Amino acid sequence: MSTHPPAQDSAPTDSPFADSAAAPPAEAGSHSGAPSLENPSDKLDAPTTPYSNPFSPPGTPGTRDSYVGAVTPSPAASRALLSEDPSRRLSELPLAGGAGADGLSEKADRPFGAPARRGRLYMWLGIAAAAIVVVVLAVILPVYFTVIKKHTGAASSPGRSGSASGAASNPESPTGAVTGGDGSTITLSDGTTFTYQNPFGGYWVDDPTDPYNNSARAQSFTPALNEPWDYSTDQIRGVNLGGWLVLEPFIAPALFEKYQNVTPSPALPGGNVVDEWSLSVAMLNDTSEGGGIEQIENHYATFITEQDFAQIAGAGLNWIRLPMPYWAIETWPGEPFLAKTAWKYVLLAFKWARKYGLRIYLELHTVPGSQNGYNHSGRLGPVNFLNGFMGIANAQRTMDYIRYIAEFISQKEYEDVVPMFGIINEPLLGIIGRDQLTRFYLQAHDMIRDITGIGKGAYIVIHDGFQGTGSWKDFLPGSDRIVLDTHPYVAFGGDFNHPLSYWPQVGCIAYNNNQSQSDFGITISGEWSGAINDCGKWVQNIGQEPSATDCDQWDDWPNWTQDMKTGIKNFIMSQMDGMHLPGYFFWTWKVGNSSVTGKVEAPFWSYQLGLENGWIPTDPREALGLCESLGYAQNVPWNGDYQPWQTGGAGAGTIAATAVASFSQYPPPEISNVSGEDPAQLPVYTPTSAVPTLPPPTYSAATVTGGDGWADPADTSLAAVQIAGCAYPNAWGPQPGSTAAVCGGAATPAPAAGVAARALATPTTA
Repeated sequence: MSTHPPAQDSAPTDSPFADSAAAPPAEAGSHSGAPSLENPSDKLDAPTTPYSNPFSPPGTPGTRDSYVGAVTPSPAASRALLSEDPSRRLSELPLAGGAGADGLSEKADRPFGAPARRGRLYMWLGIAAAAIVVVVLAVILPVYFTVIKKHTGAASSPGRSGSASGAASNPESPTGAVTGGDGSTITLSDGTTFTYQNPFGGYWVDDPTDPYNNSARAQSFTPALNEPWDYSTDQIRGVNLGGWLVLEPFIAPALFEKYQNVTPSPALPGGNVVDEWSLSVAMLNDTSEGGGIEQIENHYATFITEQDFAQIAGAGLNWIRLPMPYWAIETWPGEPFLAKTAWKYVLLAFKWARKYGLRIYLELHTVPGSQNGYNHSGRLGPVNFLNGFMGIANAQRTMDYIRYIAEFISQKEYEDVVPMFGIINEPLLGIIGRDQLTRFYLQAHDMIRDITGIGKGAYIVIHDGFQGTGSWKDFLPGSDRIVLDTHPYVAFGGDFNHPLSYWPQVGCIAYNNNQSQSDFGITISGEWSGAINDCGKWVQNIGQEPSATDCDQWDDWPNWTQDMKTGIKNFIMSQMDGMHLPGYFFWTWKVGNSSVTGKVEAPFWSYQLGLENGWIPTDPREALGLCESLGYAQNVPWNGDYQPWQTGGAGAGTIAATAVASFSQYPPPEISNVSGEDPAQLPVYTPTSAVPTLPPPTYSAATVTGGDGWADPADTSLAAVQIAGCAYPNAWGPQPGSTAAVCGGAATPAPAAGVAARALATPTTA
């Protein structure tokens, strides 16, 4: 990506969060290897991708050693890989502790004996009939007692099991039923229908009179939404909805292909469209028929629909990671993004997830100023979150947006549907600094728990900052339910010179989170893929070619051989097995077709495409036991126990005194890339504006009421805005000589106390 790699702090061998010592503050002007913002000729480009392959040997990779295009179609592997055996039988129950071979069984081929006598035939027919009765009862009775029975009983509180309703009261179902399983017909809001396909015993629940009914179950082996989730035993099998509400060129290529080499303008120098910022500018400048920024909402409405949620449940998946942009809440002057529109689709995601029994890990994927400089942060370029002259001000806005989201999802109507909240996606710790980021995380933790109360509300998810999970050992001991998210990718490591038989060991060993489960607590893999190289159009970004040399064959997925599909499937399943507790989220569910070729041009990254074409298992449980069967047993077994405070039990919310002493000062005493300026003198905003409350949905047929978008009425703090009369530098990259807020020629005054009330939002029709 960048010709100026940013300086990265090295992961310490000892935990910087241990009780025994306080972390030293960052030095002024640290990370000096990064280009300064003061020198216009030394621009801070987008940082290089800090992923690496932990199995990479020293030295420069040579020619790829792959059987793609080789003379022999299938070379002998050092270890046997799973074959495409349709007779494989799976356990319905998750494995306790490590994955084992017991999770898979091979049915031996047996020759049939001589024909049985007629009496024996009758006996077997009788047994078969009895078995059918047992199976039918086993399926019908749980559905009756967990779904239908609940609807005919006493009404319960919103967000739980739901109120009474008659079958004829559901206009969205042609049969009048409020629930259905495999083979049932679902009628969409536009009147079209599709058949629900779920071979795993899952059932949908849709009751217009009680839209907060949480009785749906994604699969028989997954807890219903109104049942507790045990992170020690229940397995998260999730998928991201990347490229839906936060646009990425390789996921939604058609949107970007339309605006390559557009006419340069002051707002779009060079005419290069490389991220959502520049795409939005190009669309705003496009006054032709079919132009305009409304194209983005059309993408929202068509790229992911209700049917995708139904298919996700039918694929054996039970969680969704939903990336959300901050401009779903608002934009400020000068920001070209489509404002206040994506939230409508976040609400639809909540509604559809509730209907199909899917849980959501909602995460704030973009923040003002950019937290990592990558295109998926909204704008490719410098990092201006907790870094540079506008770093503190941008962090103020970010904290506000985290607060608004936390207030909404902490309402009782959403607690079961959104059990995880990622407060900031992939902050580039090597630029921002560990001390600075930890202080921000502590502030966010305390703010969110003030809203929810200890042991309540969504788990708070933080990313490892591209430093690996080991460096987060003993992070904020005594905090209330913080989850660590790591994103292991092969595609950005540059070491692709291996046969397909090599990659399962990476998934089984390198991408196993068991050590972090013991050192940190709950650790998930929030992003990963089936990519064994960086092939695929714009995977590395627009204008950047892949470094792999065999992309013509890997991009031509319609002509992949069975060996190629099996090799990729084994790599994917090795990751599923290695990460199976507490779980994973594949990146991503869908990749859109190119408008140039009419097909997907990044096949490694589409779960849906792999499911349809045979390189992703139709049942993710098929992966259980793969690593042990290949001889890659978990080298660091996890005992299955978390400390009580890590799951909201005893001690939660009482953070160790040494951690509080080390990280409670905020804003941070040091900020990088400010030429040694005192952070106390950097531009800041003032909390004097009404809060833009996120609007709740409205349901015309509902007989129960939901919240108003704000869980904690005691939270009356105001929103940060610019201080009146002050001129601020560019929040997305100040120019030299414009690095402080100037107020009538004087320094920025201290923020004034606010008196405005919280602004109530207009409900959104669901």
